Amino acid sequence: MSTWTTVDCEDVEWFRDAVEMPSAARGAAATLARRIGLDGYRASEVALAVTEAATNLRHHTQDGALLLRVLRTPEQAGVEFVTVDTGPGMADVPAALSDGASSTGTLGIGLGAVSRLADAFDIHSLPGRGTVMAAQFWAREAGDAPTGGVRPVASGLTRPISGESRCGDAWAVRLDEGGEAGARTPGSGSAPSAGPAILVMLCDGLGHGPLAALAAEAAVTAFRRSTARLPEGLLRDIHTALRGSRGGAVAVARIEPGAGRLLYCGIGNVNGVLLGPGTRNGLLSAPGIVGQQMRALRTFEVPLRPESALIMHSDGLTDRWKADDLPGLLRHTPAVLAGQLLREAGVRRDDAGIVVVKGAW
Repeated sequence: MSTWTTVDCEDVEWFRDAVEMPSAARGAAATLARRIGLDGYRASEVALAVTEAATNLRHHTQDGALLLRVLRTPEQAGVEFVTVDTGPGMADVPAALSDGASSTGTLGIGLGAVSRLADAFDIHSLPGRGTVMAAQFWAREAGDAPTGGVRPVASGLTRPISGESRCGDAWAVRLDEGGEAGARTPGSGSAPSAGPAILVMLCDGLGHGPLAALAAEAAVTAFRRSTARLPEGLLRDIHTALRGSRGGAVAVARIEPGAGRLLYCGIGNVNGVLLGPGTRNGLLSAPGIVGQQMRALRTFEVPLRPESALIMHSDGLTDRWKADDLPGLLRHTPAVLAGQLLREAGVRRDDAGIVVVKGAW
């Protein structure tokens, strides 16, 4: 059995820079926490931490935004928030997390206290560029030490185009626990290895708004229900599920750490990159629209290097970002890594979606 953990994300809501952002985010956080079963004390801690983070964004950053969502594993549910801003950044993150470092205008508990209230906390800041912070909150009794949270092997972010409430981009991840090595797919030369693997999918529904969102949701459902183990088989099942919808651009990857390889197959304008220390391998997709017109599929196989991360994103992010401009990024969690790339390369004139897979291989 694999030791990787995956999470499903629900109730995604962005709060953007506005006078009412702290109060709106606080109310939504308290409601989410209570709805998933956190007790009143823990729900108040979640609301306090979210308010501090949102107030800090409002008063001390440029173009700050806060994402609030529910994380679910098969055993439990928690609340996560992610903050993204475009500056001014922090030259000394440890100092900012020390007690008494809260800036004027916040609640005064400081980011250090926010990190202690959270079960899992990560932050990456670039002076002059911006900061991304992620915090998870799970059930625990008053006075108990943090649980350590959940360390998912993959995380992603989606953000709708300005003026829309629903995003036409979606992502999903699941595990293949392995077993006997599978048969080769005719024409592809690929066969699943016997060891456990990680399967990940990103869909960019054609256009924007509710119809694009429905197509992306159908892709996620088909990906989760499919019994296929290879990217080509998963894409065929998604293609069938998207017929009659707007369709979309879809890419599917299979990461096999035991075999030291990554299999990747995509249709349409989804960008894939295998990023490692000092390396960047682009992953190609073929032209077409999944659900409407899909040419012969081709799977690309690349070596999986130690300390690497798979990054897949829609064209709501430009592909001109450079890892060298984001020092230390690969040391951070998938959620923070995804947030920094969304901050660096995201555009507001399109839906944006990104998913990052990063583990100890």
